[in-house]
Amino acid sequence: MTTFIWIAAAIILVGVYLSWTAGRLDRLHTRIDAARAALDAQLLRRASVAQEVGTSGVLDPAASIVLYQAAHEARQAEEDHREVAESELSQALRAIFAEEAQLEAVREAPGGEQTVAELTAAVRRVPMARRFHNDSVRAARAVRRHRLVRYLRLAGHAPFPLAFEMDDEPPAILDDRSAGN
Repeated sequence: MTTFIWIAAAIILVGVYLSWTAGRLDRLHTRIDAARAALDAQLLRRASVAQEVGTSGVLDPAASIVLYQAAHEARQAEEDHREVAESELSQALRAIFAEEAQLEAVREAPGGEQTVAELTAAVRRVPMARRFHNDSVRAARAVRRHRLVRYLRLAGHAPFPLAFEMDDEPPAILDDRSAGN
Protein backbone atom coordinates (compact mmCIF):
# COMPACT_ATOMS: atom_id res chain seq x y z
CA MET A 1 0.00 0.00 0.00
CA THR A 2 2.86 2.40 0.82
CA THR A 3 4.41 1.79 -2.61
CA PHE A 4 1.11 2.65 -4.27
CA ILE A 5 0.94 5.96 -2.37
CA TRP A 6 4.52 6.87 -3.39
CA ILE A 7 3.83 6.02 -7.03
CA ALA A 8 0.62 8.08 -6.96
CA ALA A 9 2.47 11.00 -5.34
CA ALA A 10 5.23 10.81 -7.97
CA ILE A 11 2.66 10.75 -10.80
CA ILE A 12 0.86 13.74 -9.30
CA LEU A 13 4.12 15.67 -8.94
CA VAL A 14 5.13 14.91 -12.54
CA GLY A 15 1.65 15.97 -13.69
CA VAL A 16 1.86 19.23 -11.77
CA TYR A 17 5.33 19.91 -13.21
CA LEU A 18 4.17 19.18 -16.78
CA SER A 19 1.08 21.35 -16.31
CA TRP A 20 3.17 24.19 -14.91
CA THR A 21 5.67 23.89 -17.79
CA ALA A 22 2.90 23.86 -20.41
CA GLY A 23 1.32 26.93 -18.79
CA ARG A 24 4.67 28.71 -18.70
CA LEU A 25 5.25 27.92 -22.37
CA ASP A 26 1.80 29.23 -23.23
CA ARG A 27 2.50 32.46 -21.33
CA LEU A 28 5.82 32.84 -23.14
CA HIS A 29 4.14 32.40 -26.52
CA THR A 30 1.54 35.00 -25.52
CA ARG A 31 4.37 37.34 -24.50
CA ILE A 32 6.06 36.79 -27.88
CA ASP A 33 2.82 37.67 -29.68
CA ALA A 34 2.43 40.86 -27.64
CA ALA A 35 6.09 41.81 -28.15
CA ARG A 36 5.79 41.18 -31.90
CA ALA A 37 2.71 43.40 -32.08
CA ALA A 38 4.58 46.15 -30.22
CA LEU A 39 7.57 45.76 -32.54
CA ASP A 40 5.34 45.93 -35.62
CA ALA A 41 3.71 49.08 -34.26
CA GLN A 42 7.10 50.73 -33.66
CA LEU A 43 8.39 49.73 -37.10
CA LEU A 44 5.25 51.10 -38.72
CA ARG A 45 5.54 54.32 -36.74
CA ARG A 46 9.18 54.77 -37.77
CA ALA A 47 8.38 54.09 -41.43
CA SER A 48 5.41 56.47 -41.33
CA VAL A 49 7.44 59.33 -39.85
CA ALA A 50 10.28 58.67 -42.31
CA GLN A 51 7.82 58.66 -45.20
CA GLU A 52 6.33 61.91 -43.95
CA VAL A 53 9.79 63.49 -43.83
CA GLY A 54 10.57 62.10 -47.28
CA THR A 55 7.46 63.67 -48.81
CA SER A 56 7.69 66.98 -46.92
CA GLY A 57 9.94 68.61 -49.50
CA VAL A 58 12.41 69.93 -46.93
CA LEU A 59 15.20 67.47 -47.75
CA ASP A 60 17.19 67.66 -50.94
CA PRO A 61 15.47 65.77 -53.80
CA ALA A 62 17.82 62.77 -53.81
CA ALA A 63 17.52 62.30 -50.04
CA SER A 64 13.73 62.64 -50.26
CA ILE A 65 13.50 59.92 -52.90
CA VAL A 66 15.82 57.55 -51.04
CA LEU A 67 14.01 58.04 -47.74
CA TYR A 68 10.55 57.76 -49.27
CA GLN A 69 11.43 54.57 -51.17
CA ALA A 70 13.06 52.93 -48.16
CA ALA A 71 10.10 53.82 -45.92
CA HIS A 72 7.60 52.65 -48.54
CA GLU A 73 9.46 49.34 -48.98
CA ALA A 74 9.54 48.84 -45.20
CA ARG A 75 5.79 49.43 -44.92
CA GLN A 76 4.89 47.21 -47.89
CA ALA A 77 7.39 44.38 -47.37
CA GLU A 78 6.18 40.80 -47.16
CA GLU A 79 6.96 39.03 -43.90
CA ASP A 80 9.82 37.07 -45.52
CA HIS A 81 11.61 40.28 -46.58
CA ARG A 82 10.61 42.54 -43.69
CA GLU A 83 13.91 42.35 -41.83
CA VAL A 84 15.87 43.35 -44.94
CA ALA A 85 13.48 46.22 -45.78
CA GLU A 86 13.63 47.54 -42.21
CA SER A 87 17.43 47.31 -42.23
CA GLU A 88 17.51 49.28 -45.48
CA LEU A 89 15.34 51.97 -43.90
CA SER A 90 17.80 52.16 -40.98
CA GLN A 91 20.68 52.53 -43.42
CA ALA A 92 18.82 55.21 -45.39
CA LEU A 93 18.09 57.16 -42.21
CA ARG A 94 21.75 56.99 -41.16
CA ALA A 95 22.96 58.04 -44.62
CA ILE A 96 20.55 60.96 -44.91
CA PHE A 97 20.95 62.27 -41.39
CA ALA A 98 24.73 61.85 -41.37
CA GLU A 99 24.77 65.53 -42.31
CA GLU A 100 23.60 68.06 -39.73
CA ALA A 101 22.24 70.23 -42.57
CA GLN A 102 19.50 67.70 -43.39
CA LEU A 103 18.28 67.66 -39.79
CA GLU A 104 18.38 71.45 -39.61
CA ALA A 105 16.32 71.66 -42.81
CA VAL A 106 13.65 69.50 -41.20
CA ARG A 107 13.77 71.53 -37.97
CA GLU A 108 13.37 74.84 -39.80
CA ALA A 109 10.25 73.72 -41.67
CA PRO A 110 6.83 74.49 -40.13
CA GLY A 111 6.21 71.82 -37.50
CA GLY A 112 9.79 70.66 -37.91
CA GLU A 113 10.66 70.48 -34.23
CA GLN A 114 7.72 68.15 -33.64
CA THR A 115 8.68 66.04 -36.67
CA VAL A 116 12.26 65.71 -35.42
CA ALA A 117 10.98 64.75 -31.97
CA GLU A 118 8.69 62.10 -33.50
CA LEU A 119 11.48 60.74 -35.68
CA THR A 120 13.90 60.65 -32.75
CA ALA A 121 11.39 58.82 -30.58
CA ALA A 122 10.57 56.38 -33.37
CA VAL A 123 14.18 55.46 -34.15
CA ARG A 124 14.96 55.00 -30.44
CA ARG A 125 11.93 52.82 -29.70
CA VAL A 126 12.56 50.30 -32.49
CA PRO A 127 15.72 48.82 -30.90
CA MET A 128 13.98 48.57 -27.52
CA ALA A 129 10.94 46.82 -29.00
CA ARG A 130 13.14 44.46 -31.01
CA ARG A 131 15.24 43.64 -27.95
CA PHE A 132 12.12 42.93 -25.89
CA HIS A 133 10.77 40.65 -28.66
CA ASN A 134 14.05 38.80 -29.07
CA ASP A 135 14.38 38.32 -25.29
CA SER A 136 10.91 36.76 -25.25
CA VAL A 137 11.88 34.47 -28.13
CA ARG A 138 15.08 33.47 -26.34
CA ALA A 139 13.16 32.56 -23.17
CA ALA A 140 10.61 30.46 -25.08
CA ARG A 141 13.36 28.69 -27.00
CA ALA A 142 15.13 27.83 -23.75
CA VAL A 143 11.99 26.13 -22.41
CA ARG A 144 11.26 24.41 -25.72
CA ARG A 145 14.80 22.97 -25.83
CA HIS A 146 14.12 20.72 -22.82
CA ARG A 147 13.75 17.08 -23.81
CA LEU A 148 10.57 16.54 -21.84
CA VAL A 149 8.91 19.50 -23.55
CA ARG A 150 9.88 18.14 -26.97
CA TYR A 151 8.98 14.49 -26.29
CA LEU A 152 5.59 15.29 -24.81
CA ARG A 153 4.95 18.11 -27.29
CA LEU A 154 4.01 20.57 -24.58
CA ALA A 155 4.29 23.43 -27.07
CA GLY A 156 1.36 21.96 -29.01
CA HIS A 157 1.20 23.20 -32.58
CA ALA A 158 2.72 26.61 -31.85
CA PRO A 159 5.38 27.48 -34.43
CA PHE A 160 8.97 27.64 -33.24
CA PRO A 161 9.60 31.28 -32.27
CA LEU A 162 11.95 33.24 -34.51
CA ALA A 163 13.94 36.29 -33.53
CA PHE A 164 13.63 39.48 -35.58
CA GLU A 165 17.14 40.33 -36.78
CA MET A 166 17.70 43.69 -38.42
CA ASP A 167 20.03 46.66 -38.46
CA ASP A 168 18.29 49.03 -36.06
CA GLU A 169 21.11 51.40 -35.21
CA PRO A 170 19.69 54.93 -35.22
CA PRO A 171 21.42 57.85 -36.92
CA ALA A 172 24.00 59.25 -34.50
CA ILE A 173 22.48 62.71 -34.72
CA LEU A 174 19.05 61.38 -33.63
CA ASP A 175 20.40 59.13 -30.90
CA ASP A 176 20.19 61.21 -27.73
CA ARG A 177 22.41 58.73 -25.88
CA SER A 178 25.40 59.50 -28.13
CA ALA A 179 24.69 63.23 -28.33
CA GLY A 180 24.51 63.64 -24.57
CA ASN A 181 21.11 65.41 -24.63
